[in-house]
Amino acid sequence: MLDEQLKTQLSAYLERVQQPFELVASLDDSETARDMLDLLTTIQSLRSDKITLRTDGNDARKPSFTLQRVGATNSLRFAGLPLGHEFTSLVLALLWTGGHPPKIEPEVIEQIAALDGDFSFDVYMSLTCHNCPDVVQALSLMAIVNPKIKTTVIEGGAFQQEVADREIMAVPMVFMNGQVFASGRMSVEEIIAKLDTGAAARDAAKLSAKAPYDVLIVGGGPAGAAAAVYAARKGIRTGVAAERFGGQVNDTLAIENYISVLETDGPKFAAALEAHTRAYDVDIMNLQRADQLIPAAEPGGLIGVKLANGATLQSKTVILSTGARWRNVNVPGEAEYKNKGVAYCPHCDGPLFKGKRVSVIGGGNSGVEAAIDLAGIVAHVTLIEFADQLKADAVLVNKLKSLHNVTIHTNAQTTEITGADGKVNGLKYKDRATNVEHLVQLEGVFVQIGLVPNTEWLKGTVELSKFGEVIVDSHGRTNIPGVFAAGDCTTVPFKQIVIAAGDGSKAALSAFDHLIRMPVVAQPVAAAPAAAAVAETV
Repeated sequence: MLDEQLKTQLSAYLERVQQPFELVASLDDSETARDMLDLLTTIQSLRSDKITLRTDGNDARKPSFTLQRVGATNSLRFAGLPLGHEFTSLVLALLWTGGHPPKIEPEVIEQIAALDGDFSFDVYMSLTCHNCPDVVQALSLMAIVNPKIKTTVIEGGAFQQEVADREIMAVPMVFMNGQVFASGRMSVEEIIAKLDTGAAARDAAKLSAKAPYDVLIVGGGPAGAAAAVYAARKGIRTGVAAERFGGQVNDTLAIENYISVLETDGPKFAAALEAHTRAYDVDIMNLQRADQLIPAAEPGGLIGVKLANGATLQSKTVILSTGARWRNVNVPGEAEYKNKGVAYCPHCDGPLFKGKRVSVIGGGNSGVEAAIDLAGIVAHVTLIEFADQLKADAVLVNKLKSLHNVTIHTNAQTTEITGADGKVNGLKYKDRATNVEHLVQLEGVFVQIGLVPNTEWLKGTVELSKFGEVIVDSHGRTNIPGVFAAGDCTTVPFKQIVIAAGDGSKAALSAFDHLIRMPVVAQPVAAAPAAAAVAETV
């Protein structure tokens, strides 16, 4: 099941297991069950003094296995094989169950332990989904820390009938106590916030009490992280308020064009951004969405950033690096059938459409890459492009045209995504040359039409372009003194990770230059009266 190199690595990790626990398998006569037994036998053999394997489990969901500390009542179950992107989730679950401390803030662990109530989670994932591990690992940790939380991680490919019955068409998908809880990528802090309703108010009070920063960065993607590192290296008080550290990079699969990094993936790159930032004295405030920018009342005064939870942060300078998000096609049916056939991540959700018919909207690099990727999984791909020709690189277009199960429609305007019984069943498009409307019968639609900047909250304060981008000069300065901007939310052309990182560095240096040129406020000389008194005495 595991090659020798992987066994060696796993053996080294399992040396960190300190507390004994059991692997309890519930098996059937399927091939997946045989592979599961092989995997569990290997794990047990690598740490036989601490890990016991039992095969007498009787759970109704087979094949599956639980991780159970001896004498504890915690419940964490894996249904199906946690391999692919989820192998790391399995390794972490083994270590945490065995007493190895997680790399997470102690106050977060305390919040998990304090959650009161009976929470039973089912989290559905696919082995090719790069967004799923964060959710799987978060809910696994919560089940290990708090015995009132039960988590079952379900590999959709092994339980296809269950996926169909629950009408799951996007992963990760989380159910709590039988009801839909959330879909898409979530951190452990986000999950806790949904369960602990008083957390936002407590968090707001803590944030509002923070001392003013020299540089406050809004956004934690490549631009924000680079700005934070460059600012912190100047020895000035630096803070980062980010809705999701790493930003849209978290949703990127392969990264092969960041100079000096031959190849990586989005989640790894995002984790590296955060680790690099945390290596410096930077106050990172994650899961914070900015709602309002408050310019300084007077030259040299403090700039405010009001957050969605009601807190207000203050700083001498602010760097806006809120990035961008996937653009919606904005036709009838898109919102209604989101996660019910309408998807935005072919790598995450593509396997759920195995053997089915899908469409990709968008003929740029992302759209053509998505169509090529999906063509190897689904029965047929129909690509819809508004322009009269595909805009992707020639090598990608040639590859796409060589595939037998792909149909390309250019000069085509998507007009509606249709559905029935809560699921997508078709897509309508209009031939722009003839105005004739066509209906394509299918089960899934992947939207890949570019980005829209996350700047709605800045309207009326910072000057924006007609596309909603923050207008900046060559130094990253906006029209408001002391406010700078960087990355995909700005007018800087070519939305690339490497460009955003350079932009963030430039903005931080510009902010520092602004700070050192601010007038020094004269302080009263406390010693003067005393000196006068001495003179009078003499």
